[in-house]
Amino acid sequence: ATQAPAGYLALLNPAAVVFAVLSSAWFKEDTLTAGKIAGCVLGFVGLSLVVQLGPVEPSFSVLLGAGAAILGTLFYGATAPFQKRATRRLAPLAIVGPMHLAATALILPFGLWELPRARFTPHGVAMIVMLGAVTSGLAYWAHLRIMRHVTPVAAVTPIFFVPVFGVAWSYLFLDEPVSVGTFAGGALVLLAAAMVTGFNPLRRKAAELPPP
Repeated sequence: ATQAPAGYLALLNPAAVVFAVLSSAWFKEDTLTAGKIAGCVLGFVGLSLVVQLGPVEPSFSVLLGAGAAILGTLFYGATAPFQKRATRRLAPLAIVGPMHLAATALILPFGLWELPRARFTPHGVAMIVMLGAVTSGLAYWAHLRIMRHVTPVAAVTPIFFVPVFGVAWSYLFLDEPVSVGTFAGGALVLLAAAMVTGFNPLRRKAAELPPP
């Protein structure tokens, strides 16, 4: 039961894909099809198997965390078509730089508030640099470079795999157990991503064949 809230929050995070599908269709950056809607539903089914959801008590802290997660995914998904439009006018690095400077300015007051209680260690500082420079800065730069060549929905779809990789790394590095449901859920997530992006290797192979 103590792990259930984390599982629910992990499942809420990929809701950004749903918001990206709806927002991109609304702003004419992509089309809304039955396959994409079915892919979103299938993705949540697969993720529920991956994170092994169980019963959870709807306490205030759980509801607050879920609300914050939904709000974050709303902004991330709903702004996907605007990011696509920005990449047509600006270089990805010119977008990422000001975004991270603005994020730094927003969280700096909270950091200064907690500074008297902070304990700086080489390991902790290295982890912060890794999170900020690599998994955020470089990753978002690569994300926007990809978005220049694909639809906003296709660029956001990899967020489906965040809980999948989280479970995989936990198994590899922390020896946490996995089950048949974990693998089945991962397979459903792969299928859901293909449905949302419209990826069909059979159709592409058929298109490359010479005419009879």
